[in-house]
Amino acid sequence: MKDETIQLFLGLYGTSPDIVVKSPGRINLIGEHTDYNLGFVLPAAINKAVYIAIGKREDRELHLFSEEFNNSSVASLDNLKPSHGWTSYILGVIDQFLKKGILVDGLNIVLNSELPIGSGLASSAAIECAVAYALNKMYNLNITSLQLALMSQKAEHEYAKVNCGIMDQFASLFGKQGHVIKLDCKSMDFTYYPLSLVDYKIVLLDSQIRHTHAYSEYNKRSKECEQGVRFIHRTYKSIRSLRDTNILQIEECLKTHVILYRRCKFIVEENERLHKACDYLVNEDFISLGRVMNETHEGLSKLYEVSCNELDFLAAKAQLYPGVLGARMMGGGFGGCTINLVKADAVDGLIQHCTEAFKSEMDMELKAYVVDTAGGTEVLVL
Repeated sequence: MKDETIQLFLGLYGTSPDIVVKSPGRINLIGEHTDYNLGFVLPAAINKAVYIAIGKREDRELHLFSEEFNNSSVASLDNLKPSHGWTSYILGVIDQFLKKGILVDGLNIVLNSELPIGSGLASSAAIECAVAYALNKMYNLNITSLQLALMSQKAEHEYAKVNCGIMDQFASLFGKQGHVIKLDCKSMDFTYYPLSLVDYKIVLLDSQIRHTHAYSEYNKRSKECEQGVRFIHRTYKSIRSLRDTNILQIEECLKTHVILYRRCKFIVEENERLHKACDYLVNEDFISLGRVMNETHEGLSKLYEVSCNELDFLAAKAQLYPGVLGARMMGGGFGGCTINLVKADAVDGLIQHCTEAFKSEMDMELKAYVVDTAGGTEVLVL
């Protein structure tokens, strides 16, 4: 993929790139929708990534090309503004550098990806982190990885208009092979936990559903949680986010607000499940880990209401299949992938079973990916 990206750049612009960066997607073992509620998440970078090649121009123009979309775009540093689609992630990051007073030349950029777009594997964050990391190295800026993650998150807020938390960008930059990251999204403290999957595999079943309302519903959930916190804060002044509250306070303060109660209950319970999951990882208790993954899907579907028929179908089919310890939807919701913890000798059977069932009962094609953990964003050519 690196060589292919360099050749693409050379064919388009007639010169070799100044830098090529690889930035991974991520899985999230457990801890869904907790990041923007300042809670805890448990992601890992994976061995599927985006590749960004960048070269300086002598003018103030930005020339962008995406191999995946076979699409090119031109923008100007002197009139930078939000766009639509894949370009928004690149332009948003460049805008963050401009706002910091960092002078950036015109740039030629090629985006090449082995991450399926919209599948819940954080392809947008991977693009943002790749661009941020590349510019940081190109201009010898010495910006820390945490600052780059925060800049990339801000880019998504301002240009893609998605009020995401920090998890995706953090996982892409801080990934460590063989480990998941327990991240406190309030303090930014983090701990690596070993993910020793000798006898198990992580299987992603991609529904290939991309519901158009996903972003708007994601932002709506964020606002619902904020509203729930405001109600709780009226009684408990120390509560400023859902990571600070508990089930008893939610029962007391939100019992007459049915929707807010469901949303906040899920977040509090999800944080509790995550802490248990870390203990299970230390003890290599994968059966218990699978059980809390199943509980997470139930909560995402019934309380947080970000699942859909296709994801519920896939999770249910997998949970009943011999050798599957846990199965749940992953990511923002309303489409994308389920994440499945599977005994290694059951992987092929599970994929065949779910592929056939999905085609038979949903009349839709299913894609499957067996993924492993990987290191974070890195420079391949400089």
